[in-house]
Amino acid sequence: MIIEERMSVFIDSLDKGNTPFLDTIEKEARETQVPIIRKSMQGLMKFLLAYAKPSNVLEVGTAIGFSALLMSEYAPKDCHITTIEKYEKRIPIARENFKRAGKEEQITLLEGDATEILKEMAAGEEVPCFDFIFMDAAKGQYIHFLPDILKLLAPGGLLISDNVLQDGDVVESRFAVTRRNRTIHARMRDYLYELKHHPELETVILPVGDGVTLSTKKVQE
Repeated sequence: MIIEERMSVFIDSLDKGNTPFLDTIEKEARETQVPIIRKSMQGLMKFLLAYAKPSNVLEVGTAIGFSALLMSEYAPKDCHITTIEKYEKRIPIARENFKRAGKEEQITLLEGDATEILKEMAAGEEVPCFDFIFMDAAKGQYIHFLPDILKLLAPGGLLISDNVLQDGDVVESRFAVTRRNRTIHARMRDYLYELKHHPELETVILPVGDGVTLSTKKVQE
């Protein structure tokens, strides 16, 4: 835990909860061991959606569609969500969940590798402009996604990156983490440094859930 567990449980206990359908999807995810955003992150997302009132959302990492459905519920009614997923076993489940929720028109699911899809989107003749981007995919790829993400993020837009503190391992030296985790450890450190020092961004790192960054793209004067 990034923050003391009792404090986290207490804060989560104050949350007013989600819709019955979202509760059902969350329960199904727990039962099938599909990772979804934590309660504390859900609360932060609902606040950010209410505050930012986005009209065009991009999500990198759909899984079974829980966070896309949460965003569709708490964003403005005319907000459109584009979400990317490459894991073939989860794609049909996400599509079915969108259908069950009646959100097929509001949520567009793109199938394939996010690196390739983002590059194609950013290199197109008409580059889409998103005012709210949520990154919750392979953590070691965040640093590689960033150049195209910046091209897709509107000036004044918000980039949210989840699970950036790796259960606290990110503060350890590379020799203190297991050998198989050293690459992702190094890449996440590079990503956090880039977010904090990029001239186009203003970023804050918060110990919410497993760590989250909020980055806004500066408006050029």
